[in-house]
Amino acid sequence: MSNYNPQEALKQYQKLGIESEVSHASPHRLIQMLFEGALGRLAAAQGAMERGDLAVKGEMLGKAIGIVGGLRSSLDMEAGELSERLDQLYEYINLRLLEASAQNDIAKVTEVIQLLKTVKSGWDEIAPQVSKTP
Repeated sequence: MSNYNPQEALKQYQKLGIESEVSHASPHRLIQMLFEGALGRLAAAQGAMERGDLAVKGEMLGKAIGIVGGLRSSLDMEAGELSERLDQLYEYINLRLLEASAQNDIAKVTEVIQLLKTVKSGWDEIAPQVSKTP
C-alpha cells in the first residue's frame, strides 16, 4: 500500500503550474517529480544565497516549501506509521527552510537537500515493485 494519495499529489503538482508529463505520469512518477522539483528549487536557492540574490532566494525557498507541502498533503495518513513519520519529517524540513531563509543559512538548505535525496532514493527504489503489482 502506498503512503501517498495520488489524487492529492496530482492536485499539488498542477497547482505548482507544472503540466508537462503530469497527464501521463503514474502516481509513483508524480511523487518523483515533486521530489525533483523541490531539489531543483533548493539548488537554485543555494546559488542565489551564494550570489547574495535575496529575491531569488526567497522565491526559490518559497516554491520548495510549497512542494514539500504538496508532498506532505499527499500522504495517505491512514497508511500507517511510515506516513506519520514522513509527515513529521516534512514538517521539520519546512521549519528548516523557514530558518534558512530568515538566517540566510546555506547549511540548512544543504541539510534539507540531503534529507529529501534520502527519501527520494527510497521512493525511487520501490518503483519496480509498484510497476510489477497487478
